[in-house]
Amino acid sequence: MNLKTFVSVTSAMSLVASIAWTATATPARAGQGGDNGDRGFGDSRGHDADQDQDQDHDGGHHGRKPRVVMISLDGAKPDFIQKFIEEGVLPRDGGLARLSRRGAVALQNVTASPSLTAVSHIAIATGSTAVHNDIPSNTFEPIVGPISGSISGFAAPIGGYSENPLGPSPHPTAVPLWVQLRQQGKKVVTATWPGGDGADISINKTVVQPAQPTRITDFTVPFGAFGGIGAQGFSLSRGDFTADPSIVAALQAAGHFSFSPVLVTSAPIETFSCSAAATATCTNASTLDVKYSIRVAAIDTTNDRKVNYDTLVFFDANRGITAGPFHAPSTGPAYVKFGGENAPFFFEGSGAKVGAAYFVSALSPDLSVVRFARYGANYIPRNTPVLADVDDINNNIGFWRPQADFRIPERLSPGFTNFPDVEIETMFEDMVKTFVRYQANIGERAIKTHPDADLVMVYIEQPDGSEHQFLLTDPRQGTNPTDPNSIGANQDAAKVKRYASYIRFAYQTADKAVKQIADAAGRDSNVIVVSDHGFAPFHTSVNLTNILRNAGIDTNKVGIRTSGPAADIYINLQNRELGGTVDLATYRTLVAQITDAVKNAVDPNARFNYSLKDQRIFTVVETRPLQCDAGTGQCISKTIGQDYGDVFALMAPGYNFDGIQNPGVARQGDAPFNAATTMLSMPNFYGAHGHDPELSVMSATFIAAGPQIRKDTVVRHMRNIDVAPTIMRILGSAPQLVDGEVLGQVLR
Repeated sequence: MNLKTFVSVTSAMSLVASIAWTATATPARAGQGGDNGDRGFGDSRGHDADQDQDQDHDGGHHGRKPRVVMISLDGAKPDFIQKFIEEGVLPRDGGLARLSRRGAVALQNVTASPSLTAVSHIAIATGSTAVHNDIPSNTFEPIVGPISGSISGFAAPIGGYSENPLGPSPHPTAVPLWVQLRQQGKKVVTATWPGGDGADISINKTVVQPAQPTRITDFTVPFGAFGGIGAQGFSLSRGDFTADPSIVAALQAAGHFSFSPVLVTSAPIETFSCSAAATATCTNASTLDVKYSIRVAAIDTTNDRKVNYDTLVFFDANRGITAGPFHAPSTGPAYVKFGGENAPFFFEGSGAKVGAAYFVSALSPDLSVVRFARYGANYIPRNTPVLADVDDINNNIGFWRPQADFRIPERLSPGFTNFPDVEIETMFEDMVKTFVRYQANIGERAIKTHPDADLVMVYIEQPDGSEHQFLLTDPRQGTNPTDPNSIGANQDAAKVKRYASYIRFAYQTADKAVKQIADAAGRDSNVIVVSDHGFAPFHTSVNLTNILRNAGIDTNKVGIRTSGPAADIYINLQNRELGGTVDLATYRTLVAQITDAVKNAVDPNARFNYSLKDQRIFTVVETRPLQCDAGTGQCISKTIGQDYGDVFALMAPGYNFDGIQNPGVARQGDAPFNAATTMLSMPNFYGAHGHDPELSVMSATFIAAGPQIRKDTVVRHMRNIDVAPTIMRILGSAPQLVDGEVLGQVLR
């Protein structure tokens, strides 16, 4: 703990009433328009925020059984939370400030290694390290699969699997706490929590983890999935619109009128198709059985006697404009007012319940300039064991709303090349707001429809997505990704300031979600807010393939899997990988060569390397043991688990495997970019996690308050794997197969 943190915490603890420290039909929404009102948790009945009078300081609450509601804010940094509370960015009556003031706060919460989203969430849920729960990365190779194969850490077997014969493990090395709690008669609800998805997990087309019991709770809402159609930008002008009397009549019949003549695109802006079967999604092509032809109408809703088009109406010409009412997931046409939020658009007739949303970023009153986006299509996976829960959300909250999509600000999606930066950034903020609201609504519904649940686990995607895009806080970061000179004194100060405001907005949005969910839980609940990792700015993208090639290593014999700054390097070993070709002698040689190449990788550029030790860009390098009873290639250790790479490595903050541009851009002071040899280059976004979890910048959040939680408690050091056993202790259950410890100092 540094002096600044210590002074801040000491001062906060000494003040009695000080600022807290540390740190479709449209669904009913708490805080429409960015205002959550003055409600406290449950019903504060007008009490001042500093007069948090708990009725039962011993936590007994007159015989009511303990309940825990755990909320994960992806990427929430405890130092940012503290700073934003102190500055008033996060309100005193908001979710995070009130919980901090009422209960326990950790100064450092060491998360899993590597500090990645899937790894850390499974570690939180199981109370075990990645070595034991066998989720070593966001993306990795199951060692029994082909060297070219990958599996997502969000859809991988928790607690390992049997390699020979391939199938479920008879003795899992970790299990989620919901499995243990349900076995003991407790009721558990998961709302988009990683691992709680109702899916059968397969490797090499063999089920290695059936959904029951590991991936199912009493109410299970899987995280959404891609619906087959990515985001797209559109640029139109007055010449693209014409009069269409039939559309005027349809709009009037639907109750929508225009004070200027209604104009409609003369041709569809896009066509696509979806499957009516629940087992398939959609495509930009017209090859599936349900067809869509999207047109746009422009209307003027301002009665100012001027031509002032301010709203676009997006509708499927095959179905026309209908009046409704519409019941979720149906939405009818999307009515989008310039300057307002996106409007959801359900793909009527899609069997998987797919939908998207439209957002207007520029709209001249005379239609001389018209720019808008159709966000990517999504749906909730219709996994058979939890289908009733999926339909409950689709039919009451709505189809899976588009989440903040990095492909838009990085201009990887088509149609956005000529959109100004500020419009693109506004789109991203729009997605942040509406998606987090959607997730909070799911969490609120899960609580209200399951009032007898002992444990509710809710995942919120922000502020992670915003920090990836906007954590522009290091002078070594180029404010123009294509200009190597836009660092240091040449950074765009206005852009730095804008990006800082987007980070604040993300935390404010997440804070509102915490308040909404905690309100729904009520004062009798123990509310625990965690995050999976911290965040660090990065200035350099790293090409690991070129590091190995430049060291003379034959990369055709290896498989490289990277997530953020974390890397797993697999050797295509005979009798281990499916189709493996490398013999044991060559395997041992390659392990040594790869280890040396990674350990000796340096950044010689003094403009960027001053935060490194001896210019080395890797801070953690671990290798699979070569000798054990299981045989070479099968060995594990305290730091290398079943599906880790043969070499596992983490880079220092400032460096990331992601973000390499195409074409690549050399950093200031480096040689010209060469795709075959360049190891270090300028990235196209700004924030990363996945570094050594012991670093303070990777610290996760832990804030807890409730009947069983001590007030005014500072936890100076803990680990995220301590959360699960602590929850189980609150609920009166004995944890098993955990590496973490009960946080006795926070419990009453």
